[in-house]
Amino acid sequence: MSNRKQQETIKKLAFAGLMAALCYVGYAVFPAISASGTKVHVGNAFVVLGALLLGGPYGGLAGAIGLSLADILGGYAQSAPRTFITKLVIGLVAGLVAHKIAKISADHKKFYIVKWAIISAVASLGFNCVFEPALKYVWFTLLTPNPDKAASAIKALLAVTTYATLINAVINSVIAVIAYVALRPVLFKTGLLGEIPSGRREKALS
Repeated sequence: MSNRKQQETIKKLAFAGLMAALCYVGYAVFPAISASGTKVHVGNAFVVLGALLLGGPYGGLAGAIGLSLADILGGYAQSAPRTFITKLVIGLVAGLVAHKIAKISADHKKFYIVKWAIISAVASLGFNCVFEPALKYVWFTLLTPNPDKAASAIKALLAVTTYATLINAVINSVIAVIAYVALRPVLFKTGLLGEIPSGRREKALS
C-alpha cells in the first residue's frame, strides 16, 4: 500500500471514529423509548452522514459500533447485536446509493449533490423502517424465541412502521442532509476528504 493510500485510510479511520462518537452522542440527545419499544434519537443521522462522507462500509461500521456501545452503556445490552446489524445496513444502503449509484464524491453541481444526499438518506432510513421490525421478528422467532416480542415486531412490520420509527427517519434524514451539504465543501477544500476531480471544481464546491 502506497503512503498516499495509507494516509487516506488513516483519515477515514479517524473520521469513522469521530462518527462513532457522534452516533453515541446523538443517541443520548433523545433517550426516549416509545410504547412500541423504538428508541427515539438522532444517532442515525450520523450513520448516514458518515456514509455520505466516507462511504458505506466506514459509515455503517461507525454507526454500528457507536450505537451498539450506546445500547450496552445505556442498559440495553440485549439489543446491541440487532443494533449493530441495523446500523451497518443503514450505512451500506446510504453508501450504495450515494457513492456507487450517484458518485457524489465526484465533480457535480450543488443541486445534484443535495438531491442525491436526500435520496440516499431517505432510501437508507426508509429501508430501515422495514428492515428493523423484520429483523426483530426473525430474531425473536428463531434466535431468541419470545412470542410477545415477535408478535409486536410483525405487527409493526405489517403496519410498515411505527410512528416513532417514522419520526426517527424524518428527523435523521433532515439532519444528515443539512450537515453533509454544510460540511462537504469545507472538508474537500481542506483536503480532509481527498480531492474532487478536476473540471467544474469551483461549481462543485460552491
